[in-house]
Amino acid sequence: MRRTLRRYLPDPSAIRENRWMRPFAGTLLHPRLWHLNRHSAAGAVAVGLFCGLVPGPFQMPSAALACVLLRVNLPLALFTTLYTNPLTIVPLYLVAFTIGEWLLGTGHAFTPPPDWGEGSFGEWVRQGVDWLLGLGEPLALGLLLLACSLAAVGYVGVKLAWRVHLVRALAKRKLRTQTRKRET
Repeated sequence: MRRTLRRYLPDPSAIRENRWMRPFAGTLLHPRLWHLNRHSAAGAVAVGLFCGLVPGPFQMPSAALACVLLRVNLPLALFTTLYTNPLTIVPLYLVAFTIGEWLLGTGHAFTPPPDWGEGSFGEWVRQGVDWLLGLGEPLALGLLLLACSLAAVGYVGVKLAWRVHLVRALAKRKLRTQTRKRET
C-alpha cells in the first residue's frame, strides 16, 4: 500500500528546490511529515477531511499547519482536502446546515440566496451578507460536526484498509512460503 501511495505523492526534494517554499524548508522537511505508515496516513486523511470543510482558500494552509502540529503525512493531507471542489462544496454545506438546524432545533428552512434583481450591486451585496449572517450558527455547528465525523470515519477507514491490506499480504506471503517448501 505504501508503494502505491508513494507513486502519487511528491518528493521532499521538490520543497527543497522550490524558491517560494525554501524559507519554510526547516519545518516542512521534518521527516515525520513525509514518512508514510498506517499511523501517519490515517492522521493525514483525518486532517485532510477535517480541513477540507474550512471555507475558501484556507483549506490547504490549515491542513499544512495541522500536519506540522500533529506530525502526520503532509502531501497526503493536502491531497485529501481536494474532496471539496466546486461540485461538492454546495451539497456538503447544505448537509452541514441541515445538521446544524436539526441540532439547534430552530426549525427554519434553508432560504436561497438573494436574486440579483433590479437593484444595485451594493444592495445585492448587502442582502447577500445579511443572508450569510442568517445561516451563521446552524452552518458553523453543522460544519464542525460534519468535519469531525468525516475525520473520524476517514481515520478509522484508513486504519482498517491498511490492516486488511497487511493481513492479505501476510497471507499471500505465507502461501508462497508453504508452496516453496512443498516444491523442495
